[in-house]
Amino acid sequence: MVQQRVVVIGGGTAGLGVIASLRKRNKQLAITLIEPQEYHYYQPGWTLVGAGEYDQRDTRRPMRKLIPSGVTWHKDSVSRVEAERQQVHTAAGQALPYDVLLICCGLTLRWDKIEGLEETLGKNGVTSNYRYDLAPYTWELVQQLKCGNALFTQPPVPIKCAGAPQKALYLSCDYWHKQHRLGQINTELCIAGQQLFSVSDFIPELERWLQHYHAQVNYGCKLVRVDGANRQAWFEQAGADGETVEVQRSFDMLHVVPPQLPPAFISDSGLGNEAGWCDVDEITLQHTRFASIFSLGDAVSTSNSKTAAAARKQMVIVARNVLSFLRQQPLTARYDGYSSCPLTVRRGKVLLAEFGYNGRLLPTFPLNPLKPRWLGWFLKARFLPWFYWKGILQGVEWFTACKPKR
Repeated sequence: MVQQRVVVIGGGTAGLGVIASLRKRNKQLAITLIEPQEYHYYQPGWTLVGAGEYDQRDTRRPMRKLIPSGVTWHKDSVSRVEAERQQVHTAAGQALPYDVLLICCGLTLRWDKIEGLEETLGKNGVTSNYRYDLAPYTWELVQQLKCGNALFTQPPVPIKCAGAPQKALYLSCDYWHKQHRLGQINTELCIAGQQLFSVSDFIPELERWLQHYHAQVNYGCKLVRVDGANRQAWFEQAGADGETVEVQRSFDMLHVVPPQLPPAFISDSGLGNEAGWCDVDEITLQHTRFASIFSLGDAVSTSNSKTAAAARKQMVIVARNVLSFLRQQPLTARYDGYSSCPLTVRRGKVLLAEFGYNGRLLPTFPLNPLKPRWLGWFLKARFLPWFYWKGILQGVEWFTACKPKR
């Protein structure tokens, strides 16, 4: 009997998780993983690292220890996909045939899109919790800052974990508050968009915490240039007349979230939508034009927020639908757009924002979902880091049932 070939692009949360879910259901599949990185990272932990609440080293493990036995690993990157011929071409020149292709390659952080940023990252008070090596520097800066200007930026969406820029602000302000420094620090949140959070139900509570920390929010404010040596940052700011003006701000600490774009090979291979994201049906996660391709994680065109929690639900949907496709059966697993963003408004309190398509609230627990709780902190800081390694990447599928609208 000829083994059915599944090629998985990307060894992040979505890639390793969907491999585990597939193998849980069918160990006879010939699965190939294409992933160039030596290490796998638990990226949700970097917010806690930047707040001194988690050890940086606990967020990284060798990739080879996480890939199940029997899975072929090509330590390589993808150059293009020939969907008509069902082949993946790698940077090293290999052509890998497939019966099903899973695109789980995540997105690309474009630090280079902000002039002067790359050369000053990790020094001159410029940091980011979006990189493994920089999150400890965030905590170093938070502890050192006694007075001055602290700027936190958020680029245009979509970005992965859209609440992360605010989490960095809340946890920093919480520390300064407890150290009786908050009154000497001018805190600003510079958001490129016009809304604090994508789901309006959660905005009043978040605004309350920003007021509590005396943090100013600047909407329509996009970081475009940094001069780290002179502690200056320039923003494109939407003026009252609708025209864009450039505004200069001084800083003592600058937490940057970079612009984020889909990997180029998706569009280059004719697999992207107009914005370049892998073009899939938002319910089945099957490609809209090539039936043998599915996608999940941060690379997809679906309108859900790009979080690890979204990938956790998507990997089960895709695993079930891939096996149905290989058996030539209807695709019955349906994704409801679920995503979750544990907004750490302070140490010991998390607003557990769980929602699906069109902002529909999808709380896991029978509690008021609009109030921060200790339970959310326990999940974020204690349970989920452990469950990530021991459960999600091992095919444990607790609380993964979706709730599509009837």
